[in-house]
Amino acid sequence: MRRNRNQTIFIIISVLIVVPMGFLFKYYSGPAHQWFNDYGAAVFYEIFWCLFAFWFFRSRAAVIQIPIWIFVITSILEFLQLWHPPLLEEIRATLIGKLLLGTTFVWWDFLHYVLGCVLGWLWLRKLQEIGYAKKSQG
Repeated sequence: MRRNRNQTIFIIISVLIVVPMGFLFKYYSGPAHQWFNDYGAAVFYEIFWCLFAFWFFRSRAAVIQIPIWIFVITSILEFLQLWHPPLLEEIRATLIGKLLLGTTFVWWDFLHYVLGCVLGWLWLRKLQEIGYAKKSQG
């Protein structure tokens, strides 16, 4: 499938917005910082992974499937936080491991994963429209 240049540019711009916002929320220290750090950042985490997957899979079907799979995978990662084998603990001890795998199981994370995946799905729909509009003009 031929990649749409405008769509690719908008995916890059989207990632350049989502990643800094996620880190801003993760390390925010003002009022309500606990929500921003723990849950708000999770919303951006889900959106990022939706965008990342969309970079590789841009079909109309993928727009629906990506957020579902992202929710399933991140939910599995959340449940893995209940398991503490030495290898996972070593990975979680690093910054990248902590950011990617998390450290503490929290039920409320699932609500925010759903919110992030719904927002990710809406975002992917807009990106898909950009690609589709370009094709219909040509």
